[in-house]
Amino acid sequence: MSEDAAILDYLAKGGKLTSPDNAPSRYRAELMRVMASFVDSELAGAAGFADLINEAPGIGEKTAAARIVLEKIDHAVRVLDIMGEFGANIARYQSVHPWASRIGRHEDIGATRREGDMRLNVFHYPLEGWTDAVTMNVLMGRATVIQLTELARCSYQPLAEAFQSILPEEARHAELGEEGLLRLAASGVGAKKAIRESVDYWRPRVAASFGGADSPRFAMLKRFGLRHNPNDALLTEWSASVDQCLSKIDA
Repeated sequence: MSEDAAILDYLAKGGKLTSPDNAPSRYRAELMRVMASFVDSELAGAAGFADLINEAPGIGEKTAAARIVLEKIDHAVRVLDIMGEFGANIARYQSVHPWASRIGRHEDIGATRREGDMRLNVFHYPLEGWTDAVTMNVLMGRATVIQLTELARCSYQPLAEAFQSILPEEARHAELGEEGLLRLAASGVGAKKAIRESVDYWRPRVAASFGGADSPRFAMLKRFGLRHNPNDALLTEWSASVDQCLSKIDA
């Protein structure tokens, strides 16, 4: 058995790696893909939400929005530092893509990546106003918690530890969004209608961020110890979580 094959067998049995030095090339590539997707999504999410801070209705909401933007950038930097250990040019990285750029509201790009930008495609769509931004934050916040819970078990120990430290902060972002959404819903029938319209827009786009149920990459990622639960299981968990959250809005 080759050295790489032995390491991959070790990973398939639940082993952990702690350094780039002994990571096989295919494992490195997939690990970098996971990290790039997270970093790009955090930078794009922060850039999009930053534009809405001034539309927040009160000081408390502005503070919460600013905190979310700041911490998302910090999360990106934490994971980007790990990418730097694998040779990524982190000094240049943050200027590679226009993170605040968005496509048309009703364009449909499916799961296609755009010119090397590894953000989840949900972050290519524009936010329209404060209610829309808060609604998206709630739906994507719950998705992020589920996705990070999965990735916090990954076989590259430094990254797993980074995600474990990031997870409580992302969970708090989701909670802040839900608190804001409940306040909006309490302001009247018109607000509830706007929330429902935003839910109808964002729910399928956030759902797509989990990937296809029959993803051919999942078996490989599982073998590498980078993933454990299939996409459809995570999606089902998220859908139930969203239903539970939205039931409070309609109450």
